[in-house]
Amino acid sequence: MSKAILVTGGAGFIGSNFVPYFCAAHPELHIINLDKLTYAGNLDNLKECCSLSNYTFVQGDICDADFIKQVFQQYDIRGVIHFAAESHVDNSISGPRAFIETNILGTFNMLEAARQHWMSAPGVYKPDYALARFHHISTDEVYGALGADGLFSETTPYAPNSPYSASKASSDFLVRAYHHTYGMNTTTSNCSNNYGPKQHAEKLIPTIIRKCLAEEAIPVYGQGTNVRDWLYVLDHCRAIDLIYHQGRAGETYNVGGRNERNNLEIVHTICALLDKMRPRLNGAKYADLITFVADRAGHDFRYAIDASKLEKELGWKAKETFDTGIVKTVAWYLEKA
Repeated sequence: MSKAILVTGGAGFIGSNFVPYFCAAHPELHIINLDKLTYAGNLDNLKECCSLSNYTFVQGDICDADFIKQVFQQYDIRGVIHFAAESHVDNSISGPRAFIETNILGTFNMLEAARQHWMSAPGVYKPDYALARFHHISTDEVYGALGADGLFSETTPYAPNSPYSASKASSDFLVRAYHHTYGMNTTTSNCSNNYGPKQHAEKLIPTIIRKCLAEEAIPVYGQGTNVRDWLYVLDHCRAIDLIYHQGRAGETYNVGGRNERNNLEIVHTICALLDKMRPRLNGAKYADLITFVADRAGHDFRYAIDASKLEKELGWKAKETFDTGIVKTVAWYLEKA
């Protein structure tokens, strides 16, 4: 029987890119995709998995502890890759409770189910479960904001500034505690802003593309000067695979694309691509649609990741630059439109 690996949140943006990749890369594993299918989950993004013999979808909520325990028992889960989270900062400002419940309580439920299924006592794994690992996917936002210079490293002090990043920081600390208290085999990755196919329409890059194609105003917070490090989603998927299989237990690995851009640069890049790939019927430029709006509350100025630990220890390197990845991304959304 194939070893069952539980992937939570596999119908979300990163998860729905990761699951097909992981199924193809590891046919010897049985991938159990657990997703609640909230507004951010979309099974249409997993159509390529439906015919695979090593893939099973299960609908459920990580906040339901009894259900999670049942899943572990039913499929004899031997590893976890934990994506499931509320992740949109704006939503965490208007309605923070769901972030606290899913990101903190949900992660606790996952850790507890794993501990009970894999371990008989602190530091003692049950027979046949010695290789079971819990990998937790987090965000660079837990580190707070950077000024014009510097990079986030794995030793940067946590300083979350939004309900979203605070809830993710809390989940990171829970994973750390389960490693240090119980000896659980855990790893954590903190990634920069992901982009690519299958991203939910609420996020920045899909919003820009959608607004352009609809000939609507493109909203840009403040003056568009906030800087992010952009990571192509399939590069992130390869990093997670590496960390899960080869990372050192108890360690955190930062994953970044070394592609810093401010929001206004992102908008202009996409507008210029669409001018070539899908010109406006009236002959005008898409950049004419740019509109500046009131800034987000507590908007962090800059994030940037130092991924050298991952690069040196595990040999990971991003394959896509922003210039190559954004072309693939825009093309995917045009084909879908």
